[in-house]
Amino acid sequence: MYKEIVIKDLNHMKDFAKKVGKEVFPGFLLCLEGDLGAGKTTFTKYFGKSMGIDDNINSPTFTIMKVYEGELNLNHMDVYRLNGIGADYDLEEYIYSEDVCVIEWYKNIIDSLPEEKMIFEIEILDENKRLVKIEGAGKYEEIIKKISNWFCNETPLCSFIWRF
Repeated sequence: MYKEIVIKDLNHMKDFAKKVGKEVFPGFLLCLEGDLGAGKTTFTKYFGKSMGIDDNINSPTFTIMKVYEGELNLNHMDVYRLNGIGADYDLEEYIYSEDVCVIEWYKNIIDSLPEEKMIFEIEILDENKRLVKIEGAGKYEEIIKKISNWFCNETPLCSFIWRF
């Protein structure tokens, strides 16, 4: 399933992340892609807060991964510097765990990821607006439907594209 939405500003991104964060389950996998400054880490900060994580969430660019403890732990990865998972990183242990996992620059390790995942590709439209392309299969399809219903009820100019 595929959908596109426009995030109009930072508050809208916060609301969007909160909505997604309310849908997590053990083993939830969210993959993020987008240019530098597109809002991947900003989304993750708000997403983590919606999961009840009080820690300051920031980019794990240099550490590759940070784990934030909560009712469900959040494994936040930034794999920008990786060209594939090596044994030195042991990321698969975290990706395939019961924790919630958010991976920035996921395409760098795509071969190591399960087929069933949610993907957000964030595109910069202007200083404030972002186009978020949402894709998911299996158990993530229902979450995409919920996000779509919420988005259209809250956004006066709702337009989206469904692709199966």
